[in-house]
Amino acid sequence: MSLKKNTYRYIIAKIGDNSKEVELLKAVPLSDKTTYKDFLAELPADDCRYLVYNYEYDFDGGHRSKIVFFQWAPENAKIKSKMLYASTKDSIKKALVGIQVEIQGTDKSEVEEAVLLEKCKSISK
Repeated sequence: MSLKKNTYRYIIAKIGDNSKEVELLKAVPLSDKTTYKDFLAELPADDCRYLVYNYEYDFDGGHRSKIVFFQWAPENAKIKSKMLYASTKDSIKKALVGIQVEIQGTDKSEVEEAVLLEKCKSISK
């Protein structure tokens, strides 16, 4: 799947109940004016997810955007689920062409906007 910067604000996916396929749960178009705070509210407290977010920010006098891949594995998730997501992450990332930043989160403090902004700025040219 090619992730063009002008297509989605964010997508949410999970590994299916059969543990053999990835299910797309939600794809929010870029035209939707949801915020990063709205995106964070979608993170489940007790289950893992793969997420991709088209993050826009201002830096060094210009407007920038980065496509960010998240592996969400909260502390309350089942161990088997965490292991499955960790072992399949690289395959998922390879299938998603255009990823520029990766963030792994186990609690909301690891994915808050300040952390994301700092990571994006560190790779901006």
